[in-house]
Amino acid sequence: MADLRVEHLAGVELLLDTIRTGSISAAARAHSLSQPSATERLRQLERRLGVTLLRRGPGGTAPTPEGEAVAEWARAVVGAVEAMAAGVAAIRERSGSTALRVMASLTVAEYVLPSWLHTQRIAGGRSIDLAVGNSVAVARAVLDRHADVGFVETPRRFVGLRSTVVGGDQLVVVVAPSHPWARRRSPLSVEHLAATPLLLREAGSGTRDAFEAALAAAGAVPVEPLAALASTTTLKAAAAAGDGPSVLSELAVASEVAAGTLVVVPVDRIDLGREFRALWLPDRHDPDVQRFVRLARSTSR
Repeated sequence: MADLRVEHLAGVELLLDTIRTGSISAAARAHSLSQPSATERLRQLERRLGVTLLRRGPGGTAPTPEGEAVAEWARAVVGAVEAMAAGVAAIRERSGSTALRVMASLTVAEYVLPSWLHTQRIAGGRSIDLAVGNSVAVARAVLDRHADVGFVETPRRFVGLRSTVVGGDQLVVVVAPSHPWARRRSPLSVEHLAATPLLLREAGSGTRDAFEAALAAAGAVPVEPLAALASTTTLKAAAAAGDGPSVLSELAVASEVAAGTLVVVPVDRIDLGREFRALWLPDRHDPDVQRFVRLARSTSR
């Protein structure tokens, strides 16, 4: 049986846009993805379904007969989801909901946003309706008006959205105490790091984007990851068990490093700092959005 769930809907939408435009690169731009990330997402969808959906050639990308059939079913599914979203939005408006709809990427939501919410409550601000997703999903939600404001940790810039820096953190390379890197006396070279299969977040996550951008800035090209996972908790557990090195926010691994279950490995000639950014639509003039953005910026200092 095909392993396809609701969370794979983004891949289905990417397939439809690829068929519509006849180009993976055009569909990637529409989804704020790099072409390699879009190609990998489509291949994952094919693997989950167990069928070849697209045929790639010099003239562009076209659906296979199986891809045409899947696309026809997918259009109905996407249409139903859009109808549901519109219906829920209408219900919210009729019910007079006053919650500020915030969506945040995983690191921000888990390790930074709780202090913002606490400050918001103390200040008597609007209640917050919080959703969590990776950075690309956050930007898409703001663009689609499913969120009033989003917070991401990716260096990507999203067309059609305003943004401002509200804070930042540092990525670190971590390994189990038994890993050979834990006993190094000198920093790891960026070339050695790039040549090593790592445990990484999934494509589209801010952590993965920031790490790959840092490697590129250092002139290094990474090999394929050892595993790509959507869960920071799972990555920490896998690294601590000795499955391989991982790259995560220092905020996310602070307790494990303090407990000695993970060891930070210094890396030479690479800047692993990154920014947290707020995203909103230029035509949204809700003063509570800007008030919450200012609160986030001041709380992060």
